[in-house]
Amino acid sequence: GTVGSQPAPPGQETQYNVRTVGLLREPEEFADIVVRSNPDGSQVKIKDVARVELGAQTYDLQARLNQSPGAALGIYLAPGANALSTAEQVTRILKESEARFPPDMKYEITLDSTAPIVASMHKIQLTLIEAVLLVLVVVFIFLQSLRATIIPMLAVPVSLLGTFIAFPMLGFSVNTLTLFGMVLAIGIVVDDAIVVVEAVQHHIEHGLSPRDATVQAMKEVSGPVIAIALILCAVFVPVAFMSGVTGRLYQQFAITIAVSVIFSAINALTLSPALSAILLRKPQPGRGPLGWFFGWFNRSFDRVTKGYGGIVDFFVRKAARSMLLLVVIVGGIWLLSKQLPGGFIPDEDKGYLFVALQLPEGASLQRSDAVMKKVEQIVSATKGVRSSLAISGFNILNGLAAPNAGLIFIGLDDWKKRDAPELHAEALARKLNAQFFGIPEARIFAFGPPPLPGYGNSSGFTLQLQDRSGGSFDQLAAQVKTFMAEASKRPEIGRLTTTLNADTPQIKVELDREKARSTGVNVDSVYQTMQAFLSGLYVNDFVRFGRVFKVMLQAEPEYTNIPSKIGSFYVRNREGKMVPLSTLVNIEQISGPNFVSRYNLYQAAEITGIPAPGYSSAQALSAIDEVAKRLPRDYSYEWSGLTYQEKKSEGEAGIIFGMAIIFVFLLLAAQYESWTLPFAVLLCTPLVVLG
Repeated sequence: GTVGSQPAPPGQETQYNVRTVGLLREPEEFADIVVRSNPDGSQVKIKDVARVELGAQTYDLQARLNQSPGAALGIYLAPGANALSTAEQVTRILKESEARFPPDMKYEITLDSTAPIVASMHKIQLTLIEAVLLVLVVVFIFLQSLRATIIPMLAVPVSLLGTFIAFPMLGFSVNTLTLFGMVLAIGIVVDDAIVVVEAVQHHIEHGLSPRDATVQAMKEVSGPVIAIALILCAVFVPVAFMSGVTGRLYQQFAITIAVSVIFSAINALTLSPALSAILLRKPQPGRGPLGWFFGWFNRSFDRVTKGYGGIVDFFVRKAARSMLLLVVIVGGIWLLSKQLPGGFIPDEDKGYLFVALQLPEGASLQRSDAVMKKVEQIVSATKGVRSSLAISGFNILNGLAAPNAGLIFIGLDDWKKRDAPELHAEALARKLNAQFFGIPEARIFAFGPPPLPGYGNSSGFTLQLQDRSGGSFDQLAAQVKTFMAEASKRPEIGRLTTTLNADTPQIKVELDREKARSTGVNVDSVYQTMQAFLSGLYVNDFVRFGRVFKVMLQAEPEYTNIPSKIGSFYVRNREGKMVPLSTLVNIEQISGPNFVSRYNLYQAAEITGIPAPGYSSAQALSAIDEVAKRLPRDYSYEWSGLTYQEKKSEGEAGIIFGMAIIFVFLLLAAQYESWTLPFAVLLCTPLVVLG
């Protein structure tokens, strides 16, 4: 408040702000708080009955970086934010903050999910350059003229630049999908220009001037150029309409190719003819080493062409031969499609691994941490490992804190240093798992991240086994155990784990409410006392480092280390007397689930697994489907995470492929004004699919 503020007596000339001591700052200030004043004038302060210190809000997690004490900091990308830009800003802030760290303190980025993105984009950029150079060489060898080569090669920058211009309008960014689309588009966009150049060159060789040859050539090839562009768009555009994550993956890739093809057609109808009229001349016989090479190449290519013509003539003279070959090709496609493994998104080496550790239910955090140290030693001694961040007390499979669990983030060396097959992430995971078998105290396994961030916590497959009858948790646990035992017998299944456990040791405290009422004890006081002693009670706040932190009340460890200590807690009754909890509660040791999860309204258990070596994810999912057919009627299952998207996308590829065939057929029919000629083009598709 203020002194001398209005309303004030007449003549008030000064005004003062009144300040009091607000939130406490130092532990000593809390220690001096008076708890009780005795009749003799003495005081009992908090420091007389408690230990006051500046510590952590919770001690349920313990972290170590490269076997040294540390603090783990997780930074997650906000929806719609750019991952690369955010990672760059975070790294810059960390470097700036490091200058203010104590001398014996440093930071290290153990897991950077943008590292594989940067590496893949760099690789694609190199591939883009390599593709341009290869196309340049191939075009020059076949056209055998520097002037003629320039014209189709100019289609590459024109098409790619036009595609970049279209990105903002389409809401696209430069990423691995769009760059990969451009890599494939490079070989496509030069085709239209080559058609124009070849047609113009043909008429020049027959005596027309470059200008007249260009006019005559465009009359002949304008229609095919437009048809090619429309057909390619008809193939790629329907892919963009696939649903779910499949559509998101293919959309930018397919649209990038379609847009580049459109600009390629525009270039072939405008810039390429103009350049052809200006640059092309009647070809002259080559001289020197280059002329000798072109002569040898033309002779060799003529022999190949002649042989190819003979094969075509063999099949054309007898239609039955062509039909028989077509039947053989279709049969080969059917046989290979049944034998080849299928999958959704392959696992990749992303530069880091996870290690999950789980001790028996009821194991303490100290016991888990002791095992974690053994695991850390194995990880640190493994070739190819750059760093490790161990967190005791966290279960990555369900995302919950658990004293009997642990997690290690393993940062691997740069891919350039791990070019050997045995240093690949998958090979390192197998090597680590083989060594983890020598630690009998816990179940430990290393695994890679999910192929797509945000869809599960690990690679492999995920399903939810549901109890749709409303039965007990023990019944669900028994069914999960039976299901996993049956599924583990299948050769397609490598490893199965579940987050469900119905045998977690627990202590049941049952309050005698009648006795509490008769002794004048408030029921809320009983539960508040147990909370304060066993888990910590939030009291108020204090200010430190310019921020507000919580003040927590908790018992010393020696008063909470065994179940019988609960009875020694005291609670105050209405008369101010202290009543031991042992006279009010009944303490019983039981077992039960550490948590209960539901999936789509039903009580469920999450089961994760990986395919066995040599089997694909599609084969593993098919095996699970067969095992699930033997589930009782009141139980069912649903796929979740990335596996759900994989199952959801089944059949979509066939529909999109069929749509593309129909669109191509209609476009060809319109182009040639015939319902039969399109079949001559489309019947080449089986040979391509077989290849």
